[in-house]
Amino acid sequence: MALVVELISYPIKGCAGVPADATEVTPAGLAHDRSFLVVGPGGVFRSQRADPRLALIRPEVGADGTHLTLHAPGRDPLHLDIDFGTGSDARSDVEMFGTPYRAVDQGDRVAGWLSEVLGAESRLVRVPPEHDRVTDGLTPGTSGFADSSALHILSRASFDDLNRRITAAGRRPVPLDRFRPNLVVDGWDAPQTEDRVRRVTVGGAELGFTKLAIRCAVTLVDQRTGDKAGPEPLRTLAAYRRVPEGGVAFGAKFSVVVPGKVSVGDAFEVTEWGTD
Repeated sequence: MALVVELISYPIKGCAGVPADATEVTPAGLAHDRSFLVVGPGGVFRSQRADPRLALIRPEVGADGTHLTLHAPGRDPLHLDIDFGTGSDARSDVEMFGTPYRAVDQGDRVAGWLSEVLGAESRLVRVPPEHDRVTDGLTPGTSGFADSSALHILSRASFDDLNRRITAAGRRPVPLDRFRPNLVVDGWDAPQTEDRVRRVTVGGAELGFTKLAIRCAVTLVDQRTGDKAGPEPLRTLAAYRRVPEGGVAFGAKFSVVVPGKVSVGDAFEVTEWGTD
């Protein structure tokens, strides 16, 4: 039986992950996941692809969901009352992968803090209440500011197989946090089993497969130091995980069909399999 062994949310896209023993799965993914976005001049989003120091920023959402604390090495924590934009029509124009969105700016104080940490002009924005993004894939859904689908799932079998290949070539294994998954699943013998899952129930939620996770240069960033540390894992993945649509795939993306609570230790019960 496959089980959930890790749950990780990323409240601010590109920043450090926040592990949990249990969390609500909303239509947009794990609670608070990618609700916030760091943007530069012109509202263009910042990513570890160009700003690897984002990895050093550790967000913490308060228990009631109305407060955000940001931590970074050598900096005093910043405490922020979240502006949800419910009492105002003020919105900022932002852009992610060339697609325009509207967002709620979180103010000058956090903008100054982020700009100092990243060494570049930056602001923090949040998805507004009317955010109605529709994500594509086999099972359409929605998400906050995730790259695409609401949830990224990776199995230990796939991860362990990759590191066996890396070490067999005489290179150092990579840590799992390079892949920034939301759910880590253990209990399958064969790697890439998550690629064939089409519907699954886990805890009180039901998830539907959308697409394979195409990997990018973020996997080259050491999540503990904020430095690029390639060429692994992309060099090894390129040898056996190239896909026809371009790039290399590792892990799978899912949309939320039925929201509910999920906990570490929950069974990952596949109700429908694909054939490829």
